[in-house]
Amino acid sequence: MNLLNGPEFGRMQGALNAAEMRQRVISNNIANVDTPKFKRSEVVFEQLLEQSMGSGRFQIAGKRTDPRHIPIGSSGTVPQAQIVTNETSVMNNDVNNVDVDREMSLLAKNQLNYNFYVQQINHDVKMMRIGIEGRS
Repeated sequence: MNLLNGPEFGRMQGALNAAEMRQRVISNNIANVDTPKFKRSEVVFEQLLEQSMGSGRFQIAGKRTDPRHIPIGSSGTVPQAQIVTNETSVMNNDVNNVDVDREMSLLAKNQLNYNFYVQQINHDVKMMRIGIEGRS
């Protein structure tokens, strides 16, 4: 039984990892706001996840119980978050492109997302525990 290894839990775990990575990247951007020629970076995860899920269309995926089986449909793997650096824009005279106000708002948004992911995982684990033990 794969209670914690299912695709839903894998997506939540991937989102949690992406939020953690995004926290480090945004903090790095803020720390380098006054560094000449520094280019801001951002984490791309949600778009990759949407693409891997077929852009919202339902896809049938076959279950492989043996590595020799032929894969059918999507594999259900969760993409890894990627760091992308914006090399094209310029924010001020020192060729730095970090806007501290934007980064602070992204940091607050990321913190809210991270808290939501943790609460959702805790809720899912609690529901499994209730289902197994039969009590709250």
